[in-house]
Amino acid sequence: MAEVATQLVGALEGLLGAGLPLRVQAWDGSVAGPSEAPVVVLRNRRAVRRLIWQPGELGLARAFVSGDLDLAPGTDLYDVMRAVAHFVEQPRIRALALGPRDLLGPEGRRLLSVAVRTGSLGLQPAPPPEEARQQGRVHSRSRDRAAISHHYDVGNDFYRLVLGSSMVYSCAYWTPDGKSLEDAQEAKLDLICRKLGLRPGMRLLDVGCGWGSLLLHAARKYGVTAVGVSISKEQVALARERVAAAGLSDRVEVRLQDYREIPDGPFDAISSVGMAEHVGAAQYLRYASGLYGLLTPGGRLLNHQIARRPGRPGEPYVPSPFISSYVFPDGELAPVGSTVSLLEEAGFEVRDVESLREHYALTLREWVANLEANWPEAVQLVGRGRARVWRLYMAASALAFEENRIGINQVLAVRTAPGGLSHLPATREEWLARVPADADLGDRPSVR
Repeated sequence: MAEVATQLVGALEGLLGAGLPLRVQAWDGSVAGPSEAPVVVLRNRRAVRRLIWQPGELGLARAFVSGDLDLAPGTDLYDVMRAVAHFVEQPRIRALALGPRDLLGPEGRRLLSVAVRTGSLGLQPAPPPEEARQQGRVHSRSRDRAAISHHYDVGNDFYRLVLGSSMVYSCAYWTPDGKSLEDAQEAKLDLICRKLGLRPGMRLLDVGCGWGSLLLHAARKYGVTAVGVSISKEQVALARERVAAAGLSDRVEVRLQDYREIPDGPFDAISSVGMAEHVGAAQYLRYASGLYGLLTPGGRLLNHQIARRPGRPGEPYVPSPFISSYVFPDGELAPVGSTVSLLEEAGFEVRDVESLREHYALTLREWVANLEANWPEAVQLVGRGRARVWRLYMAASALAFEENRIGINQVLAVRTAPGGLSHLPATREEWLARVPADADLGDRPSVR
């Protein structure tokens, strides 16, 4: 009988109508595929079974997360992800929608025959336990809490290992003076504060406040009072600890609260960093309108949000099956133009849009490096499967940002005062200038 890898690669290439971009090593030690391509390993027959039952991204994800599919020693994960991404972007591959019917055709029957001969055919394996199983109405408050818990309530120690001491889980800002991830994250926090025009005595709302890093920076460096909200129990618990340790409990409040439940506006400024991706297209206008209503006239919103590329006319938006099942359940990305339009429809005047796409690619590579450097500890903290989820999604995301398949934008918007006053300085250079800690409020009075 021919070697397993040769049979499988031949059958898969016949089904896809294209040569594979990877070299495949099977459980019997056989290898097939392009000699210079990155090498992936099918550790057992279950890997093939997963791909037969779920052809495409979800089957590959299940095989990788479970460890049935792995990388050969010396193979770089970025090389594998880049090869796969370029392969699936081919028009012929994009047009495929493999399912049970395809397995009934000549090439599908050939693959099934190989599966039978190699002992790979069988019942569908159970998904890895790390796969989310959402229930209830999409973007109901209970389902949103479950989705956020799936991603964020995996242990603060694990996040500290990946994110570093800054505990900031969003795109850093890499300036020429920065020498580390921590420097770049502090520069990002400061950029947000400057864009918001924060001054002593102002009242800031941070929606989706994470572990409180922006709240702490704004209170320490800009003298604001601040409220942060999150629906992650573990984030809120640690954020409160950090606030207390900093001696800022009199000026910073952290709440376990949904953005739809905030009762006590107005605020002088609102930040929303890496949170709007969880809102959903159907809820986005409600989200934007709610934030508009919480701002005082002349107040600013800084919305920091990942964006997808616009689709072809009439093409429906289909989120990544891997990301939806393992990373951000119910998360949705929108083109930046759609975000700007909805903010304007809610009443905001959009004053600035800045892309930080390359910055996020660098940030993600730093996080991947942290995870890989501390792999045994990561596995001990969250288990091998979840550690593999994070490694895969962060590496794939880094490449997606590098190659402009997704982007990240800071959108600065203002709720204008009567007569259309924005209270913004005349030039961008002026409103990005850092306000001294002892400055007064000038012509922009605080709500407090």
